[in-house]
Amino acid sequence: MSSATILPSSGAASRAVESRPRGRRRRLLAGLAWILVDFILINVAFWLAWWLRYEQELGRGVAEADYLPWGVYLPIQFGLSLALPVVYGAQRLYSRRGRDNLVDDFGVILWGTLVGVALTIVAVFYFRPFGYSRLVFIYAIASIVALLASARLLTQAYRTYQWRHGRGLIRVLVIGAGAQGRLIIQNIVAQPHLGLRIVGFVDDERATDLGRVPYLGPAETIPDLVAKHEVDEVIIALPSASHAKIAEILLSCAERRLDVRIVPDFYQLRLNQVDIEPINGIPLIGLRDVSLRESDLLIKRVLGLVGAAGSLVLFAPLMLAIALAIRLDSAGPVVVRQTRIGRGGKPFPFFKFRSMRVGAERELDKLMALNEASGPIFKMRNDPRLTRVGRILRRLSLDELPQLYNVLRGEMSLVGPRPGFPFEVERYEEWHRRRLEVSPGITGLWQVSGRSDIPFDEMALLDIWYIENWSLTLDLKILVRTVPAVLFGVGAY
Repeated sequence: MSSATILPSSGAASRAVESRPRGRRRRLLAGLAWILVDFILINVAFWLAWWLRYEQELGRGVAEADYLPWGVYLPIQFGLSLALPVVYGAQRLYSRRGRDNLVDDFGVILWGTLVGVALTIVAVFYFRPFGYSRLVFIYAIASIVALLASARLLTQAYRTYQWRHGRGLIRVLVIGAGAQGRLIIQNIVAQPHLGLRIVGFVDDERATDLGRVPYLGPAETIPDLVAKHEVDEVIIALPSASHAKIAEILLSCAERRLDVRIVPDFYQLRLNQVDIEPINGIPLIGLRDVSLRESDLLIKRVLGLVGAAGSLVLFAPLMLAIALAIRLDSAGPVVVRQTRIGRGGKPFPFFKFRSMRVGAERELDKLMALNEASGPIFKMRNDPRLTRVGRILRRLSLDELPQLYNVLRGEMSLVGPRPGFPFEVERYEEWHRRRLEVSPGITGLWQVSGRSDIPFDEMALLDIWYIENWSLTLDLKILVRTVPAVLFGVGAY
C-alpha cells in the first residue's frame, strides 16, 4: 500500500480534523483542573484536621497553654498544598487517562500523601521540635486521602452516568478486524464504563459488520473517516507483519494530532496469557491458560447449587401459578425439553416453560426468511408461534425458570453464555466456539447488555470477554444487573 493511500486525502478533511479539540488537549486541561481542585481540597482537609484536634479535641484534651490558632498552621498548610500536587504529579496522577482504575488513583493519593506529610513532619519538627501537635498531621493524612479519593469517586460516578447515556464518549476508530481487532472490540463493548464508543472499524479483508460495530471500509479511507465520524482516538489492531502499513497510519494520525494506541501482536499473545519468570535477570515468558481453572469452576458450581436451590424454593409458588396459566391457556405440556449444546460441545436436555404452541419447532423452516437476528441464531420480535401466556413469559423471562433444575444437575450455571441449538452451533465460526469452554448460563453479559437487541457476533465477543475475565465479583454483578434487565424487559422477545 502506498503512502498516498493513508496520508491526507483532502485539505478540507485535514482542516476539519485539526479544528476539533483533541484528547491530549482535553487531558491537559483536565489535569490542570485536578491540580486546582486538589490544592483547594488539601487546604480544606488540613483546616479540618486542625479543627478536629483543637476545636473538637479529638484524641485527647487540649490544655489552654497548648492551644494553637489556625493561623499558626497556615504556612504549613499552604506549603503542603503546593508540595503534594507535585508529589502526585511525579506519580503521573494528573496525566492519567479518564478511564483509568480508581483503585490505582487511590493508591497514588495514599502513597503520595504519606510521603508528602512525612517529609513535612520531618522539616517542621527539625526546625521547631515543640509546639505543634502531631495528631494534626495524622488527621491531615486521613482527611486529605478521604477528600481527594471521594472527589474522584464522585467524578467517576458522574462520568460513568454520562457515558452510559451516550454523553462525553471518546469516539474510537479500530483498524483491523482480525484476532487483535476482535479482542479490543470485545473489551470495549463489554465495558461501557470505559467511556469509549467505537464508531466502526476498517479492514482490508473483512467487509461485514461485527455485531453492532459497523464496517466502514478499507484502510485507504481512514483520512475521510476520521473527519466524517469526528474520531478522537485510533486503535491499531493489525498483525506485526503489517509494520509498513502501521507506520503509515501512525504518521497520518500524528499529522492530525490524534491519540493513537496499538494492540501489541507478540506472537498472538495477550498480557493475560503470559507468565514472566526471571532467572538471574533473564525474563522467561511462558503461556498460561486464560480459561477458567478447576478452582474457578468449583466456585461457580457451589454458587450455582446454592443459588439454584434457594431460587427454586423462593419461586415455587410463582412456578406453580405459571404452570396453571399455561395449562389453561393452550393445549400441550407445561414444560418443554429441548436439546441444547453445553460445555465442550456436549448436548444436554434443556428445560423451559412452554411459550409456543405445540409443533412450533416444525414451523421454524417457514419462518427463517423473517429472521431478525444476525449470525447463526433465530430471533423474531413478533413470532406468530407464541401463545398469549407465552408472550408474557418471554417478556419477563419467566420461561427460563425451569433451567434452575439444569443448574442443579450441573449442565448449566447461573451465569454464562446462553446455550445454542445444535443447528446453530454447527454454523459457528471458529472463534465463536470459545463460548463452549464454560457451562452455559441462565443469565450472562449479553442479557444485561441488551439481550435480543444484540447481534450474535457481539454476543460472542461479550461471552469470550466474560470467560477471559471471570471472577466471583463479576458473576455477582451480572446477577444484580439481571434484575432490572428482566423487570424492564430490555431486548426480550
